[in-house]
Amino acid sequence: MARLLCTFLFLLSISLTAYSAALTTLLGANERLCFYADVDKAGEKIGFYFAVQSGGSFDIDFDIKDPNEKLLLSGERERQGDYVLTANTVGEYAFCFENDISTLTGKLVDFDIMVESEPRREAPAKPGQISEQTSALEESVFRLNNMLMSIKRMQKHFHTTENRGFDVVKSTQNRIFWYAILQTAGIIGMAVYVLSPLPRK
Repeated sequence: MARLLCTFLFLLSISLTAYSAALTTLLGANERLCFYADVDKAGEKIGFYFAVQSGGSFDIDFDIKDPNEKLLLSGERERQGDYVLTANTVGEYAFCFENDISTLTGKLVDFDIMVESEPRREAPAKPGQISEQTSALEESVFRLNNMLMSIKRMQKHFHTTENRGFDVVKSTQNRIFWYAILQTAGIIGMAVYVLSPLPRK
């Protein structure tokens, strides 16, 4: 049993050779920030996820360029995105965010750039059929990997939803506070206005 467990962990560590960078950055008004990821060989998969956590209408512009400055993907006024690209060129890929929509507020952006170097296996001829080169244990590792990635995406979605909800609550609370102050000042002002013409003895 222990040998099977060691074999499973060894296969899991070999099959999941990927590196990623999960970051949060504050993008000021009219600011452009770029982040870079190196690709060592052609055919590697690049995963790119981002979500605007706070600021303005929760939207931002982004673009992805390859080492030859060729535009691979871009978006305007996007709230969040989850993309997987195949790197056809070896070199440094640029992932840029631009906050030129907003002239006053900054944006807090969570993002994740992942370059994976895992070997790709061929799909079986029939659904559910395991190919001759893939053992049942390897198949289980691939299924677990897919399930973990699905859970990770759901957690990111819930985190983003929670942050946006908190931002809306904070904004609403601020508006209610200032409305209450204005209302109190108005009532005091009306009381002073009504009571001021009364004769004093």
